[in-house]
Amino acid sequence: MRLRLDVAYDGAAFSGWARQPGLRTVQGALETALATVFTRWGAPPLLTVAGRTDAGVHATGQVAHLDLDAAQWATLSRPRRTPADGAQRDPLDGLVKRLNGLAGPEGDVVVTRASVAPDGFDARFSPLWRRYQYRVADLDAPRDPRRRGHTLWYPGRLDPAAMERGALTLLGLHDFAAFCKPREGATTIRTLQEFRWDREPDGVLVASLQADAFCHSMVRAMVGATIAVGEGRFGADRLEALRVAGERTSAFKVAPAKGLTLTEVGYPADEELAARAVQTRARRSSNGGSDTVGG
Repeated sequence: MRLRLDVAYDGAAFSGWARQPGLRTVQGALETALATVFTRWGAPPLLTVAGRTDAGVHATGQVAHLDLDAAQWATLSRPRRTPADGAQRDPLDGLVKRLNGLAGPEGDVVVTRASVAPDGFDARFSPLWRRYQYRVADLDAPRDPRRRGHTLWYPGRLDPAAMERGALTLLGLHDFAAFCKPREGATTIRTLQEFRWDREPDGVLVASLQADAFCHSMVRAMVGATIAVGEGRFGADRLEALRVAGERTSAFKVAPAKGLTLTEVGYPADEELAARAVQTRARRSSNGGSDTVGG
């Protein structure tokens, strides 16, 4: 039985998503909780995630899946006691409650929903796109101390129209090597489907980015590059030239992790999930085994 977990977390106290020895990570916290829940029933379930976020990156719409064997599903489905009102309880509601109590007692990681996954669902290989937002408060925006852990405070004024022009030069299918930390054997070719900057009613600048997948540090690098355009360090044409050159550069700074949030992962219709997963696996195999990493 494959289950889908929808997860949200504040990344400040985590060393990213992926489990790492001796460090607190989102995957580590959730898998430790799963091991406790199923401690008497075989090997503990492991998580497969839609996109591994870097240290300090937040999420409101992360997605992961896990597989349960027959014994694990049976114990999860078996009611512990008959409710006083006689009403039937969803066993997955109980799983969500237990995971949240074990993995995030302080509330910095929350399983927002658990559901039986449709046939063919794969959290990592089935998505059509991932969507991120990045928040920047320049001098034309309020410094809200309640949002300081989720917003970059920029000590000057930025030109959002120039930033938008810069973002437009990055849209489409390209090699984003100039914006990705290199990983041996991994491709940096991506399709950036959306990148825009908007000033919210409260004055905060918000970047919205969507792509089929993001490579390591790609989102924060592109945000940092368009901030450089917004502060007048160079123009949109120079940003396009940097993309075409396809080499890491010191022309801009990678934006800090705290302003970045994974907001949504998009999947096709249920009947198309399996085909999408096969297609993505084949493409990854042919272009060097690229992984989906956001941040």
